[in-house]
Amino acid sequence: MAPRAGRLRTRGLVTLTSDLGWAYAAQMKGALLRAAPSLTLVDLTHDLPRHRIPEAAFVLRAMATSFPPGTVHVAVVDPGVGGRRAPIAVRCGDGSVLIGPDNGVLGPLATRLGRPVGYRIDPGRLAGPGRVGTTFDGRDLFAPAAARIASGTPLERLGRRAEFSQGSLPEPHRSGDRLAGEVVHVDHFGNLITNVPTAWVATTAPAVHVAVGRGRRRAVRWVVSYEELGRGRLGALGSSFGTVEIAVAEGNAARRLRATTGTPVRLGGRGRPPGQPRA
Repeated sequence: MAPRAGRLRTRGLVTLTSDLGWAYAAQMKGALLRAAPSLTLVDLTHDLPRHRIPEAAFVLRAMATSFPPGTVHVAVVDPGVGGRRAPIAVRCGDGSVLIGPDNGVLGPLATRLGRPVGYRIDPGRLAGPGRVGTTFDGRDLFAPAAARIASGTPLERLGRRAEFSQGSLPEPHRSGDRLAGEVVHVDHFGNLITNVPTAWVATTAPAVHVAVGRGRRRAVRWVVSYEELGRGRLGALGSSFGTVEIAVAEGNAARRLRATTGTPVRLGGRGRPPGQPRA
């Protein structure tokens, strides 16, 4: 019999997303496997920029939605660890469960997966050695909770129903062919991932006008590949996130344009590719 919609259909699959670095992440994985040795663990990333909750929420939403229904997703970007923020678990309509701090990092993914219901995790209901200090809830609290949930423990046994922070991501705007947004992620290569949907840009445009931060407005090539752009050249293209990316082929756009997460980006108007003379 096929599983009913909304029920847990994948058991034992846990993804991990954090800004902790790989050494601390290894300790989280040790705690997970100590509690449930048969789990399958998938690292999404552990080198997110430190403490940048909106960027982490954007990346988590983009990556985690490709996993099967019923996956347990643990996200630890937690500048308030040990403070007043609550530890939460969120059950979504497809049976997936999100675990992490109640600081907004889980909200966008929960909204995307649909029908979220939050639970405040009670540390006293978790088996294991318990917390060592107050600075590493990823290992001492979230990992044990994820192990139990991925092994089939109902959320109701780990805590009580509670509201949770929905979080928010910056919204792009457009007026005619004038588009405004911001950098929401700087990837490993220094590419600037914006929140402006690729679909808003006319795919037939040979070039677009771009202004990043306080930089001047310039026409850059609109391409479909880094190869088409050419080594060392600045341009724009559709990213794998479904939004506009500003890149330097085999280079670092963030460094060249002195941009980071939150830097404003404006696009608009079809231009001529750099170097092309007027008609």
